[in-house]
Amino acid sequence: MRDKNEMEAKPVVPLKHHGRWVAAILILVIAAGLVVSMVTNPRFHWSVVAQYLFDDSILSGLMATVWLTLGAMAIGMVLGTLLALMRMSKNPVLNSIAFAYLWAFRGTPLLVQLIFWFNLSALYPEITLGFPIGPNLGVFDANQFITVYVAALLGLGLNEGAYMSEIVRAGLNSVPNGQREAAEALGMSGGRVMMKIILPQAMRIIIPPTGNQLIGMLKTTSLVSVIALQELLYSAQLIYTANFQTIPLLIVASIWYLLLTSVLSVLQHYVERYFARSEHSSLAASTEAKPEDETLRSA
Repeated sequence: MRDKNEMEAKPVVPLKHHGRWVAAILILVIAAGLVVSMVTNPRFHWSVVAQYLFDDSILSGLMATVWLTLGAMAIGMVLGTLLALMRMSKNPVLNSIAFAYLWAFRGTPLLVQLIFWFNLSALYPEITLGFPIGPNLGVFDANQFITVYVAALLGLGLNEGAYMSEIVRAGLNSVPNGQREAAEALGMSGGRVMMKIILPQAMRIIIPPTGNQLIGMLKTTSLVSVIALQELLYSAQLIYTANFQTIPLLIVASIWYLLLTSVLSVLQHYVERYFARSEHSSLAASTEAKPEDETLRSA
């Protein structure tokens, strides 16, 4: 007893992490040196950065980047969900088509796909809507129909669909089958089971990588500059081609990219927290369903 009291009376001395503090001080010194260098180096031309930060051409390119990001992600999420359901289907035809789609779009560079869609009229000068055997619903000139915006949306959206399908499929597969069976035993329809039980739990797995894909898409839109779509980067390129202020204009584009990615990161945080609460609610609902399911089975 005395030894125990003596041990309790001894003060607790925290560990001293000398290496951690040395590393922190070293990193702070390097960071301070970089900041001082950026501020004092006249070649950064911060006055030019301030001049073009809110330039009409830059803001126009910024809006094009935002709309292109949202449009491509919308196409990617809808197509990815459809492909994920096809991959999970027991129908071998649907499963094979989805697998072939993923193989083609994940196996070729996005830059190649963008250039391909932009030059689609070289393969199909006219686009015909209809059936292989039957009347045509309409014929369109490919040069007028596949504009630079359409080519960019097709290239980015169809490529994104291949990656989103795996994210959605992983989220749906993460939910135990027992919860679906318990809900169906209570008479819930397939659509209601998906909306009330499966999706709220799957979204916990789907949201974080989807947020990363959205942020990645925002930066990937800069690739469409190769097909002369005037988004943020291409707008900056047009300006520094004329005034030869390459570095300041690239800094302007980087500032806007950093600002938008910061906003998207904050939104992703709140969306993840919302679906974390939804998961607890769906788990409680599925737990209540299990006793009744056992009763039905015993009956």
